[in-house]
Amino acid sequence: MVDWTEKYRPTTLSEVRGNDSARDDLKQWAETWDDHREAVVVHGSPGVGKTSAAHALANDMGWDAIELNASDTRTKDVIERVAGEAAKSGTLGGGTGGRKLVIMDEADNIHGNADRGGARAVTRLVKEATQPMVLIANEYYDMSNALRNACQEIEFRDVGKRSIVPVLRDVCRREGVEYEDAALSALAQKNAGDLRSAINDLQALAEEREVLTEDDIVTGDRDTTEGIFDFLDDVIKEKGAQESLYAAYDVDETPDDLLNWVEDNVPKDYGRAELADAYGFLANADKWLGRVRATQDYSYWRYATDNVAAGVAAARREPKGGWTRYGPPSYWSKLGRTKGTRNTRDYVARKIAEKSGCSMASARREVMPFLAAMTHHCKPRELTVAMAAAYDLEAEHVAFVTGSGKDTNKVADIVADAEASKAEAAVEHSGGAFAGQTDVDADVEAKEDTAETDETGDEADVFVDEQETDTKSDDAEDDDMQSGLDEFF
Repeated sequence: MVDWTEKYRPTTLSEVRGNDSARDDLKQWAETWDDHREAVVVHGSPGVGKTSAAHALANDMGWDAIELNASDTRTKDVIERVAGEAAKSGTLGGGTGGRKLVIMDEADNIHGNADRGGARAVTRLVKEATQPMVLIANEYYDMSNALRNACQEIEFRDVGKRSIVPVLRDVCRREGVEYEDAALSALAQKNAGDLRSAINDLQALAEEREVLTEDDIVTGDRDTTEGIFDFLDDVIKEKGAQESLYAAYDVDETPDDLLNWVEDNVPKDYGRAELADAYGFLANADKWLGRVRATQDYSYWRYATDNVAAGVAAARREPKGGWTRYGPPSYWSKLGRTKGTRNTRDYVARKIAEKSGCSMASARREVMPFLAAMTHHCKPRELTVAMAAAYDLEAEHVAFVTGSGKDTNKVADIVADAEASKAEAAVEHSGGAFAGQTDVDADVEAKEDTAETDETGDEADVFVDEQETDTKSDDAEDDDMQSGLDEFF
């Protein structure tokens, strides 16, 4: 059985339905490639025609297409061997020997042990390629910053119902499938945005029925997850409060992340009073999220979502038309830029907590500010050395607390003196311990000598007493002879 999605795959860009502007941008990228020589990232939801458009472009330009797809093990070696040779030399794969179009599918899904080194290899490849490259991605922001910055970007939006129905009608005509117009409309509605799924469903239904009716379309919706950009369109531009809340349930994001997304993007369409109202709802959501963090009671999440989705949508006072370029929260990029600083801060806080017997939070909020003020720019030096020795700090930690450069001689000398101070303290502590033990041993020996002396003295006294007793007995037996001598003594 032939897969209809492959059988009716577009062979030219003009046959790609929907995304007219994106098709034009892709064609222009190819025609001007010799001028800019950059790769392009084509991104959008599954089933909107990204890969088909890339292959159709190759046909239009008369280029050979070489595809490295998700089924390949995309390690550094494989990428450089397969895609690298094609992108750099243009000699792989036979064909006309002219330009090659290298198509890398699922470029946002190169990670983990199976793709070890693959992401870095792709980034280096797009910078060095001497042949045009198209990277296909579902989630544009799952790709690394370095890779995104090295490429142009073209977004394919979800295919609208009005574009899906004519395709389904054309497939039915070619395959001899009888249908009701309402059935095709229902099928397009069910697979909103996903043309590939609509064709797959049409093929499955046509194999079991002679005439396709509206009742044949399964009423249950396909299990899909709404994308974050669709959610932003719903909340900021298109839907009311209740519909926006329902849309939030279909987004695979936590309320914290939804808050960050909406907070950064709502100013692009809202202004003045409606923006103030929207930020009021976002502030309420932040309060509920703070309560979640404090109590670990995640039932409060629903109140945060109410404010982020329904509240912001309710703040809209006039229709918002056109297309807006939404972007990821700046808070995330800030976290990425400050990750090293936060790790250094947490190391110092952990050392202080271990030494002081307090929590890391208390060390960060209450102790570290005082240390920073007392040792600003490593002054006074003696106190800074003592701090580094007490908390076992290295150059980067001393620099963080004092505000000095970690590569300066001043910080290096302080760390060296702190190490010397710790070594000296260890030696002194060790000597004191042995000296104390010697004193104890001397005391024990003295007590033992005293005990022996006392014992000897007692024995002598007993011996003298026994002699005196014997003498008295002898004197009693010869009292007459010894009487004068006894009196003398």
